[in-house]
Amino acid sequence: MHGTANWQKRRAAQLASEPLCRKCKANGLVVSATVADHIEPHRGDPEKFWTGELQSLCDHCHNSLKQKEERRDESLETDADGVVAESLFGEGRV
Repeated sequence: MHGTANWQKRRAAQLASEPLCRKCKANGLVVSATVADHIEPHRGDPEKFWTGELQSLCDHCHNSLKQKEERRDESLETDADGVVAESLFGEGRV
């Protein structure tokens, strides 16, 4: 599904509408987004894949923070504003 022209269009539209990484921005960082991420994991479900809400993330947040969330199948600990604890970003990220 990710390799289709329709997905590439949806991805491009998401990144154009939200060009900065949502998780970094919530932590006061300005980082370009490169990944259109499904907020709720689709786990191969075509309906969720094509209609699920997306968020823009940088590679770091998608490949580390978001994947940890999905593996645990729960959200990382955040404050009332949804800001992830600084220690989760690694050295030099916050």
